[in-house]
Amino acid sequence: MTAPRRRCALYTRKSSDEGLDQEFNSLDAQREACAAYVKSQSGEGWKALPDHYDDGGFSGGTMERPALRGLMADVVAGKIDIVVVYTPSPAEAEFDGLTAGLGTIQLCP
Repeated sequence: MTAPRRRCALYTRKSSDEGLDQEFNSLDAQREACAAYVKSQSGEGWKALPDHYDDGGFSGGTMERPALRGLMADVVAGKIDIVVVYTPSPAEAEFDGLTAGLGTIQLCP
């Protein structure tokens, strides 16, 4: 039996804009790690969506982040099944406000 398809959004954030002008930056590294994690779960039907939800230069202390707003709107609209976030610790994601209102969140180790 084939696992049901699970649409995965990758969310990245960096609180300062320092280094974001580099060809490969922190957001790119986070996205790559999350994409690899989603790929490792492909047997469970996980597939990364092509949309980028990147908030570079936005503090985790506020929910006023453009990509986060778009992500939350897409979750509410039923376009996303799982949100994948790179974070060194689950507590950081909780303080980042990501656990509020997004449904299924997977933290990429």
